[in-house]
Amino acid sequence: MSEQPQFTVKVDQNKYLPEGGREVHAIVSVEASAAEGGAAPAAARPATRASEVIIIDTSGSMSYPDTKLRAAVEAGQVAVDTLRDGVEFAVVSGSNVASMVYPERPELVPANDETRRLAKEALGRLRASGGTAIGSWLRQADELFGDREGIRHAILLTDGKNQHETAEQLDAVLFRCEGRFVCDCRGVGADWEVAELRKVSSALLGTVDIVRDPSELVADFQAMTEAAMGKSVADVALRLQTPQTARVKFVKQVMPNVEDLTGRRVEVSPQAGDYPLGAWGEEGRDYHVSVELPPGEVGKVLRAVWVKLVVPGPPGEEAQVLATGNVLAEWTDDEARSTRINERVAHYTGQAELAVAIQEGLQAREQGDEDTATARLGRAVVLADAAGNDEITSLLRKVVDVVDPATGTVRLKKNVDKLDGMELDARSTKTVRTRKDETVNNRGQKG
Repeated sequence: MSEQPQFTVKVDQNKYLPEGGREVHAIVSVEASAAEGGAAPAAARPATRASEVIIIDTSGSMSYPDTKLRAAVEAGQVAVDTLRDGVEFAVVSGSNVASMVYPERPELVPANDETRRLAKEALGRLRASGGTAIGSWLRQADELFGDREGIRHAILLTDGKNQHETAEQLDAVLFRCEGRFVCDCRGVGADWEVAELRKVSSALLGTVDIVRDPSELVADFQAMTEAAMGKSVADVALRLQTPQTARVKFVKQVMPNVEDLTGRRVEVSPQAGDYPLGAWGEEGRDYHVSVELPPGEVGKVLRAVWVKLVVPGPPGEEAQVLATGNVLAEWTDDEARSTRINERVAHYTGQAELAVAIQEGLQAREQGDEDTATARLGRAVVLADAAGNDEITSLLRKVVDVVDPATGTVRLKKNVDKLDGMELDARSTKTVRTRKDETVNNRGQKG
């Protein structure tokens, strides 16, 4: 077995359209697994470089309680220990401004026994004071990464709201950083804003989650760093090529979490565009693709989308193709064929709606609109049950009393722990594969 990932693309869809039909939906599943028998293709060899920036919030609120900063320091130290030898890294302290923790100069240094020891010692000297300006922290990380190639990953921890810079300033930094590095964001405690950190993680193709108790930080930082160290192919993109007069309506990542990629399209040619997928290790992700076509005659068969998984080629060369697949369209007058809904398309459409229903319901609840909150969270209960998303179902039951899960009849709980609402919000975009997929995967086969 080779340690290099081998990519495959699988398409699930109902290709049949009624006469006059225009819209095609498909689930594109991308799998990266250990290649069998010899070296992987050149395009799939590991990036020659990897770099990591660890950003720790050291604003004044991190000292209340004092266990919070201590736990953050310990988590940062564990993350440093988890780095592979040779990975270039830095640690940044974030308050009103970004400050270097290690090294002292604004640069990245290779991980080895000595630099890890010095970084951990520097982390141990951190003190909390000042405010929160997340954009300045990200700008510092961007400058540290510079023009490096390969895997570029950051961890950002905060316990508060971005109160010391405007939303416009943060947006400007995110625009600058988009596509430059991946950032996983964590909020500890109950005084940060889920929507604010989600905006950061979404722009930077990372994850967002809540750490309810500081004691959970060490395990979370270790898991994030191990996942980053497991990436071996950088800057992967989903290239969609359509026929003339066709257009891509949307592209959404739907597994392991919902993320709309539509607006990230980078034009390659008049009929082809790339959608960035970030860095990959051995893993699987699913994407919902919708394409609008001109109506075809009954019996006509068309390749609606030529799907290519690509990575940048060497300077001056074309992108290298890792795997391909086809989304098809065939017009028919057989109503049974054209009205059949593909199971996986329906499943992920429901989970995308689930995320929206939860976020809208929680927002309405916060604004005192109990009728809307009850309706939207009730709908979320139905969708979570239908998808078999047991984690979300459990979190919803901390916010509402479920009278009838089949109809979505619920009552808002009067007293809800703020952390329970934040946890539901933060994890609302996490999805599960269909029960059929899970059954297949549990037998050790590809889903």
